[in-house]
Amino acid sequence: MAGKRRTYTPEFKAEAVKLVTEQGYSVAEAARSLGITDNLIRNWKQALDAPGEQAFPGRGKLSPFEEENRRLRAENKRLLAERDILKKATAFLRQGGAMTFRFIEEHRDQWSVRLLCETLGVSPAGYYAWRNRPASAQEQRRAVLLVEIRAVHAEVKARYGSPRIHAELVARGQECCVNTVATLMRENGIVARTARKFRCTTDSNHDLPVADNLLDRQFDPGSPNEVWVADITYIPTREGWLYLAAVEDLYSRRVVGWSMADHLESRLVVDALALAVERRLPGEGLLAHSDRGSQYASDHYQRLLAKHGITCSMSRRADCWDNAPMESFFASLKKELVHDADFATRAEARAAVVEYIEVFYNSKRRHSSLGYVSPAEYERKNP
Repeated sequence: MAGKRRTYTPEFKAEAVKLVTEQGYSVAEAARSLGITDNLIRNWKQALDAPGEQAFPGRGKLSPFEEENRRLRAENKRLLAERDILKKATAFLRQGGAMTFRFIEEHRDQWSVRLLCETLGVSPAGYYAWRNRPASAQEQRRAVLLVEIRAVHAEVKARYGSPRIHAELVARGQECCVNTVATLMRENGIVARTARKFRCTTDSNHDLPVADNLLDRQFDPGSPNEVWVADITYIPTREGWLYLAAVEDLYSRRVVGWSMADHLESRLVVDALALAVERRLPGEGLLAHSDRGSQYASDHYQRLLAKHGITCSMSRRADCWDNAPMESFFASLKKELVHDADFATRAEARAAVVEYIEVFYNSKRRHSSLGYVSPAEYERKNP
């Protein structure tokens, strides 16, 4: 004996659709939770998008007052949907008919095709003709390129904008122009992490002797181990601040020394400089530039410089831009790692910073000042 066909009240149908349209569930999730098929919810959603009396005809007869109330709610819902569609579609509409059809394709799970077409002033037949046409060679190339863009964007953890993603694609043998990459990223909502406003943190209120500004913003040395720049930054964790002292070789923008601790004592910068010396073994003539912070003016740090024959240079008072390359590194670190992180412990933050510096920044990150190659690659090509 055939099973009795199940029927559902208009209220049940409306609430089922609301799980998708208002609660954020996917059609599959809502259907699974309610023990019904995906197609039922899709059909009910399409019916709700129709004018008042056409929605859920059949069982569940309403009073005239209820019917009018439902009609007004449906009309209001449609007006709100039309407003949202037009708001979202503005950028697409500026680019012509094909982009309008593309917008419909990308949002057909959110609104019905019929509603989208009527709101945007195109015919459903025109949309389906566009949808079923063979993709052109250019569209196929753009589709492949978009996949590659998404892959690079994911690999670098959203740290790259279009110029660096373009450079990475070219390095991988992908033929494309930077404008095409920028357009595809913009059309598909692929964006790099945004920077926050820079804030100086140097404390130069001390009575220790300071050095002259010998570097004087000459940020383009001709060889490795000619000029190093150094600075300190603060990284928040739930345990408290983690302080990072770093040393960068200005020639290749490579971070050659670093140290992290829960204090701001002079040994923090001494340990960073000691690591740089151990790794680079610099010869005579090296200039080490920093701000006028008490750590860099300390006897402990100055004795280490003198021990290795390194000349000291310091920024002018309250002028962060005399050490702009280090500020740039810290800005990248904050934008690409720290600002989106919530480090539970200093140890967790330390591990993430080491990975960022040694695995990503020095070895992979493409620098605009180096012609979009990494510091390691730049040094290999320009020893």
